Amino acid sequence: MALNIVVCVKNTPATTALAVDPSTGKAKLDGIQFALNPFDEYAVEEAVRIKERFPGAKTTALALGPERAEGAVREAIARGVDAGAVAVLPGWEESPYAAAIGLAKAILKLHAESPVHLVLFGKSTNDVASGLVGALVAARLDWPAVISVKKIDAVDEKEATVHRMMEDGVDLVKTPLPAVIGTVKEINDPRLPSLKGKMAAKKAELKIYRDADLGVGAEADAALKAVSLAKLSPFPPRPAGVRVDGVSPQDKAQKLVAILAERRVI
Repeated sequence: MALNIVVCVKNTPATTALAVDPSTGKAKLDGIQFALNPFDEYAVEEAVRIKERFPGAKTTALALGPERAEGAVREAIARGVDAGAVAVLPGWEESPYAAAIGLAKAILKLHAESPVHLVLFGKSTNDVASGLVGALVAARLDWPAVISVKKIDAVDEKEATVHRMMEDGVDLVKTPLPAVIGTVKEINDPRLPSLKGKMAAKKAELKIYRDADLGVGAEADAALKAVSLAKLSPFPPRPAGVRVDGVSPQDKAQKLVAILAERRVI
């Protein structure tokens, strides 16, 4: 049986310069461009590299959210992924718990069609930035999860050997498959989309799953209420700096030391 890999991706704002609506405390998204979440680029690249190592392997990009979520899927296809699917569940992408329910249900749909061996995630997203979804999906699937993986050393249809980053070093972990793997930036250098890939992405027919297809029901409603974003606030403006003048470098250094000592920095 050939390897079957699902890589989960998210369509996120292509800029960090988001305005906040003071009346709602939420980001103003009208007119904002969206793109493949930067951290997901590494998961996509790793999926494609595994596919290239194992002839016959299949890769599918899966996204969740509103209709525009398909943008991230098509970007993944442009980078070399074979196929794509979208769980069209608007608003769910804002909650890691609801997103995990929807993604797990969609993965099970794909798994029923053709057994899935690996599910890859980026380490986080540049919008919600919880870093939880990969582990939550694994828990819902009841599959093993290895997070913060910097290298996939070996993989076949039954098990994978990976290098997991830890605070005090690197663990060598062997996990049975199917499993969920959370990648970090150190795992590879993502390629850019090719012209051929962009053409394939444009023409690709995506699988679309909606609420009724996934059968999520009240379970997701509870998850959406479990954690919600109360308010966004822009960073406060930085205070003005202090210019240290002096007649010589030594004079400036003495004045700087005096200022730091006065502020109890040294």
